[in-house]
Order: sequence, then C-alpha cells, then structure tokens
Amino acid sequence: MGRYRYPAIAESEVTPRALFEQRRRFLAGSAALAAAALLPGALWPRRANAWPSLLESRLEDSLPSREMAGDEALTSRRDITTYNNFYEFGTRKSDPDVYAHRLVTDPWSVTIEGEVNKARSVALEDILRDMDLEERIYRLRCVEAWSMVIPWIGFPLRDLLALHEPTSDANYVVFESLYDPDNLRGQRRSIIDWPYREALRIDEAMHPLTLMAVGLYGEPMPNQNGAPIRLVVPWKYGFKSIKSVVKIRLVKERPTTSWTEQNPEEYGFYANVNPRVDHPRWTQARERRIGESGRRETLMFNGYGDEVADLYADMDLETHY
Repeated sequence: MGRYRYPAIAESEVTPRALFEQRRRFLAGSAALAAAALLPGALWPRRANAWPSLLESRLEDSLPSREMAGDEALTSRRDITTYNNFYEFGTRKSDPDVYAHRLVTDPWSVTIEGEVNKARSVALEDILRDMDLEERIYRLRCVEAWSMVIPWIGFPLRDLLALHEPTSDANYVVFESLYDPDNLRGQRRSIIDWPYREALRIDEAMHPLTLMAVGLYGEPMPNQNGAPIRLVVPWKYGFKSIKSVVKIRLVKERPTTSWTEQNPEEYGFYANVNPRVDHPRWTQARERRIGESGRRETLMFNGYGDEVADLYADMDLETHY
C-alpha cells in the first residue's frame, strides 16, 4: 500500500507558526496542571533539559549570515526534509520523514573525551550558551551523486573543540551517533555495525567550514535531518556528515569508520568530492541537484577548493579517496 498523501491546504488556511507554538504551550501547560491535580502533593513538572527553548530564543535573534553558496538557489525546505539518507530509520530516501518522529531528542548531551585536557559530558543547552550561532549556506552532497543547497544554522566545530583543549596527540576526531534500536527501526537491521561512526583529521575538524549544525531554514533541526545536532562537512560526500551526535572522541591513531569498515572499496576515509574518482558502480563526474532537471558538472571539493585544497596539497586524491 502506498503512503497516504493528504490533500493540499491553501496557504491562507495555515495557522501562523507563532500562534501554533503559543497554543501548543498553552495545551501542554493545561495537561500538566490536570496531571498535577490528580497526584496529591505533586510538584509542578519541569523540563529535563532546556535546550529547545534556548535554541528557539537564539533563532529569534538576527543571526549573522555567511553566504557560502554564491548565487545558487536554495533547495526547498520540503525537499531537504523529505529526501535524505538516515539509515537509522531505513534505507529508502523517504524513510526518515516517515519514521523520525520516534527519535527522542530532549534531553540531549554530547560527550567530549579522549585526547583533551577537559573531558566532559555536556548538555546541549550548555553548548548552545557557549557557542555563537550563525547561518551558513552550503552545498551538501551525498554519495549517490545528488546534491542540495542548504541554509544550515550552527557553529564551527573548532570552537567546541577549543573549549576542551585538545592535546598534542589529538590527530583525529571521531564522532558517534545515537544508538537507540527501540526507537530507531533501522538499527534493528545489520546494515552497518551500529552505532554509526565517522571521523575527520584534526586539521579538517578545525577548518572554519566544518560545522556543528543545530538548525536549518531558521528553525531547529528537523528530526529527519539529524536533530538535535549534527556534523556538516560541505566539501565531502554526505555520509561523512554524521547525524544525531552523542559522542566526540579525539584520538592519536586513524580510526575505522562505519562505511569504510563496511565497504572500503566504495567508501574511503577521506570522502572528498572528486569528479575524477568514480564510484565502482557509477560515475561521479556529474550530479543531480534536487529540484532541478538534468545533471550538472560535479565540482572538485564540491566547489570549495579555494578554501580546502591546501589541506591535501601533498596527497594523491585518486588514491586517498
């Protein structure tokens, strides 16, 4: 049976977001009062974690915009949120949109450990208080030769790492995503060795283009796009940009990552966008921009060569793919 499609609703009939949020808060408060009234001596319930309201208040402020996509048109929010890879929910591009409501994101914390002087597990609201958010518009590609232009909201990863003081032995940064097979249906299958793991070289991680994103299109990150916090590395193929991050570990030796471990012939550690290196099953010389007809030429480093090519000046990128 196909997925049911609701009939289109006229724009004039859509409740404004501000009124919707106000009504939702009112109903939530009413429900809490009713529950408290049924329990003698019950205390007023409070949030376990304050990051959602903190993030929304930050997004209401004017964020400085850094235009990183030239004159390219943005991919529509609908396409960004309904067509993506998030194998924790399934292997079809539509699965994240259908099943991501099961992802529990509040409360949320991220553990920073390994080769750092200040290891800790930190609540997301504390990270948000420490970081200055800004909007960055990136081309983000995925490995099947399709691409989007996304207005991410986040902060440079290097700012977060600097707070924890990496040691001189910190050569690589390893990321780990949430493991919750009760709610993430894809993790009940042996697609990869869960939880999902990715890694960057320390100089890649400290590059100003490497982003920890917490939102897009002026709103908190949708569950299906990696809520509440994810990595964005815009000059690499999409599988490097791990979603729903719960752990960041700095290490001395190069680690094994999920897709490289699963199929090293197809998914190299570096995963730099390189039109001269074909995937074993298809060419990567041309890509399909979601929302456009036809295909376009794939750009080296996804068009960010001026910013990142010097990171790989002494490497053969047809061997170290």
